[in-house]
Amino acid sequence: MALLIHEGSSLFSSTHQWNYDVFLSFRGEDTRYGFMSHLYQVLCDKGFNTLIDDNLQKGEEISAKLLKPIKLSMILIIVFSENYASSTWCLDELVKILECKNNCKLVLPIFYKVDPSEVRKQEEKFGIALAKYEEKFNGNMGKVQRWKVALNEAGSLSGLHYRDGYVSHESSQAS
Repeated sequence: MALLIHEGSSLFSSTHQWNYDVFLSFRGEDTRYGFMSHLYQVLCDKGFNTLIDDNLQKGEEISAKLLKPIKLSMILIIVFSENYASSTWCLDELVKILECKNNCKLVLPIFYKVDPSEVRKQEEKFGIALAKYEEKFNGNMGKVQRWKVALNEAGSLSGLHYRDGYVSHESSQAS
C-alpha cells in the first residue's frame, strides 16, 4: 500500500496534534483517476498537507497503518460515490472518521453523483451492499449496524453535492 502525502507546510497552527491537514476517504474504482486526482492536486496546490491512499488493492482489509492517519488529520473528507458502500475498507474508514469527528475534527462529505438521502437511508447501491453484508457477516451484525449508523450520520452532515459537472452545498437534513 502506498500513501501519497503532500508535505507542504501546514496551513494550520503547529500547536495542534495534527500531522496532516486533510485525509481523503474514497472508493478508488469510482473516483481515483478523475475527481480524486483533481481534488488532491488542488488541495496540494493550495498548501494543504494532504494524505491519500494511492495503492489499495481490492479486497485488502483496512489496517491500523491507515486508521492512524485519520486520527492525525484535521480535516476528514469523505467522497461518497456509487460503489462506496461496496467496500468494507471504506465503511471501516467511515466509522473511524466519525469517531474522530467527536474530537473537534472537521468532517466534510462530498456526495459524488449520489444523493445524500441514498447514503443516509441506505438506498440504491448503498442498500444493496449492506444487504449483502448482513448475509456475509451474519455472525457479526454489530459491524454491519455500525456501518449503517455511520452512513446515516454522514449522510445527514452538511456537505457538497457534485452532480453533472457542478457542485452545490447540501445542508444537513433529516428527510
